[in-house]
Amino acid sequence: MREPEAHLQPFGLIAEFDDGERLVEAVRKARAAGFSRLDSYSPYPLEGMPEALGFHDRRLALLTLAGGIFGAAFGYGMQVFAIGDFPIDIGGRPLFAWQSFLMVSFELAVLFAVLAAVFGMLVLNRLPRLHHPVFDVPGFERVNVDRFFLIIFGDDASFEPAFVRGFLESLAPRAVHTVGKAEEPE
Repeated sequence: MREPEAHLQPFGLIAEFDDGERLVEAVRKARAAGFSRLDSYSPYPLEGMPEALGFHDRRLALLTLAGGIFGAAFGYGMQVFAIGDFPIDIGGRPLFAWQSFLMVSFELAVLFAVLAAVFGMLVLNRLPRLHHPVFDVPGFERVNVDRFFLIIFGDDASFEPAFVRGFLESLAPRAVHTVGKAEEPE
């Protein structure tokens, strides 16, 4: 395994903050400065952070809806199919009584919607990820307790390490760290 060369871009630069409001404000300033490839890490959800990051991804909601529709159709179809193979005449009631099919259809809609949401979240977030370069940042383990982090990724169109470091330092964080090196293409 070769050592990364010095001219390679870092994975990113990360700034550490003490306060969630300062992190949200820093993200807003970074977006206003033209950075588009950035992310934040915090011990709890911060109000206004999705809007500050420009997060508008609705794929998980659509996957959940599709899973629910599929589950309801599957449950309903399974019961309709069973009428043809296993007709049961109970008290002269009609064989196809759609009202009695709703409970199973609803339960399977919920089941498939939840499964689609869970597995969709895992796939969309590329999880499980056993290691990420930010895990090597000194003090990053405090993100679960009382620290807030803003990372600007090295593949951002306006990423120039010295400029980004100066920009992050202008936000008055506790510290600014370089996050790993990008892998050299094979």
